[in-house]
Amino acid sequence: MQKTEQVNVLGIGVDAVDMQSTVSLLEVYIRNGRKGYVCLTGVHGIMEAQRDPGLRSIFDEALLVAPDGMPTVWMGHTQGFSTMQRVFGPDLMIEIIGGKEFRHCVHFLCGGEPGVAERLRETMLQRFPWVQIAGTYSPPFGPMTAMGESELEAKVRSLRPDIIWVGLSTPKQERFMARYLPVLEAKLMIGVGAAFLFHTGAIQDSPNWVKDAGLQWLHRLLQEPARLWRRYLLNNPRFIVLALLQSVGLKHYVLNAESEDRQPLSYDLR
Repeated sequence: MQKTEQVNVLGIGVDAVDMQSTVSLLEVYIRNGRKGYVCLTGVHGIMEAQRDPGLRSIFDEALLVAPDGMPTVWMGHTQGFSTMQRVFGPDLMIEIIGGKEFRHCVHFLCGGEPGVAERLRETMLQRFPWVQIAGTYSPPFGPMTAMGESELEAKVRSLRPDIIWVGLSTPKQERFMARYLPVLEAKLMIGVGAAFLFHTGAIQDSPNWVKDAGLQWLHRLLQEPARLWRRYLLNNPRFIVLALLQSVGLKHYVLNAESEDRQPLSYDLR
């Protein structure tokens, strides 16, 4: 039995994983019937958690917090986790939906504007004809009504998916998973951000060298400047300063995940 360790990224515990270990871990959780939600976070999520203690608690209670951003990976490397690699949401979705070890799984797509989840379902079925995508749902832009919650719970109860893929923006998707996991009959909820848009062609993916250089944010900004300029141009410089201060020991952060409230994450690759 092997346990995942966590990197301290400005006080947020990010699991020191790569794509292979993340997929293996989730396969074991599905097989064992473990229930929980999975967060994939980068600079934006970390900085949102600095301002919002509630979001910090959501990260602390996640089954897994994977590094969806090169700065979080680089911080892991500086803390001694040399094998840590980025777990990009759209890539994780393909690894699991197309993975042979998950062929028995039933999936449910939740996110995007009306019609996006349905287009994603068609795209996945064209690419992986064997995949079982039982249903889709597009949450409202604003708060869920009591009727909407009842309809979602009834739909999921009738379909009983193993995995609910949540494609909303941070921090909305993290709050959505923490709120609805206890009442939805599914094993895992995985927040994959803009994966719905990437896989339906609404957003163009970046070349690998751009991702490896940690510049995918710039590629996204050029595609959606009106929506993303505040996120990147305010968050990124502040993150860099705080990360440097933490790295040289001038600023210290304590992981809430070190408390007894968070169960240790583990996976068995045997």
